[in-house]
Amino acid sequence: MTRPITLVTGGSRGIGAATSLRLARDGHDVALSYVRDKDAAQRTAEAVIAAGARCVVLRGDTSQEADVERMFDSVQEQLGPLTGLVNNAGVTGPFGPLAEARTEDLRRIVDVNVLGVLLCCRRAARDMAQTGGAVVNVSSAAATLGSPGDYVHYAASKAAVDTLTVGLSKELGPAGIRVNAVAPGIIDTEIHATGGDPDRAERMAGGVPLRRAGQAEEIAAAIAWLLSADASYTTGTVLRVAGGR
Repeated sequence: MTRPITLVTGGSRGIGAATSLRLARDGHDVALSYVRDKDAAQRTAEAVIAAGARCVVLRGDTSQEADVERMFDSVQEQLGPLTGLVNNAGVTGPFGPLAEARTEDLRRIVDVNVLGVLLCCRRAARDMAQTGGAVVNVSSAAATLGSPGDYVHYAASKAAVDTLTVGLSKELGPAGIRVNAVAPGIIDTEIHATGGDPDRAERMAGGVPLRRAGQAEEIAAAIAWLLSADASYTTGTVLRVAGGR
């Protein structure tokens, strides 16, 4: 039986790393991309290989068209025809009200979280046009909560991802390409520290109906399901995994 071949963008840490490992355990061969942390990417790749999968590590910025094209070309050359894409690469920028946000941070958020997802989806649509496949976009519960005072700019970028997911699923459905999204809530990963608030997940857990932050592995499980044959009649869905928020 042919193994699925899935590209996980931002696959070196957090949700991306957990997803790469979960997919390997589920029988996928995995390509994972990273921007800066080569060591983390290599550690994740080693875990993927230990789980019995082939793995390719790719350095690339998803907001750059040339990097996206090169990454997809490398997957084809080193692993074979792409069957799955997980658009996980994303940035939050510094936390705080919009009035205090720097233009360069706003631009970077839109470039990575919106343009990057569009570029990757466009290439996946071309690559999967004849064979079909599945795309899972990583959105956020922020898309509907708005995240006032934290990052309304990030929330807006993820709302764009939700709209893309719905529209593209209708556009690509006739070609046998399913497009879904997972919308995580407060997840205990390094993204909070990167945004300047390392204790955010613990501090906000009390406002979650389940009274805890989520774990990256719980998001990975949802992504893996959407890529699996069990979700063969599921497309255009934004699956919220947010502890009730």
